[in-house]
Amino acid sequence: MDHYIITIARGLGSGGSHIARNLSKELGIPCYDSEILNMAADLSGINERFFYEANERIKKGSLAIKNSDGVYNHERVFRVEDKDYFSNENLFNIQAQVIKNLAFDKNVSCIIIGKAANYILRSLVNVVKINIQAPEEKCIKNVMQRLQFNYEEAKKTIQQTDKYRADYYKYYTGKEWIDPREYHLSINTGTVTEEYATQLIIKLLKDKKLISE
Repeated sequence: MDHYIITIARGLGSGGSHIARNLSKELGIPCYDSEILNMAADLSGINERFFYEANERIKKGSLAIKNSDGVYNHERVFRVEDKDYFSNENLFNIQAQVIKNLAFDKNVSCIIIGKAANYILRSLVNVVKINIQAPEEKCIKNVMQRLQFNYEEAKKTIQQTDKYRADYYKYYTGKEWIDPREYHLSINTGTVTEEYATQLIIKLLKDKKLISE
């Protein structure tokens, strides 16, 4: 393969973002998270604050599951003069276009965190889809240490964030965020270290012949 894409879905406190950054260093490839929103702003000419505000509107409960198929409609991006140009759905479609542009750039392999990237790129053979989760108590401990939260703050933040991620995924894809069938590999960092998880993903890349031994 000329290049490959790793998508990482992760529960808050699971260490998924750390694993993504570790992979980025070991493989020497870029890792994209919130950068996708900035790139979507550059692509569309829409101020990046609209992309961040769209995510905040969803977090605050404006998200409703419309149908079992999800609302992501692939190639359809509204034109500037359309009344739905600034809708959540159109902003998501623009982000999806950024993700697909990255995936089709044969000169650059990369890692994409979140954004339902595993679903958006589901038809490509050079994509490795990873989901990283951990038991709640493990996640709470990590969030307390990394964000300096107390126990109750950490627990509430984790529950709210993971519910948002599950609802976001369901809304746009019609699928269940935590369903292992959506991924090539699901890792429980309650039972393995972040370092081991990193090496496990690299081994999968080698097994799929996306990188050399």
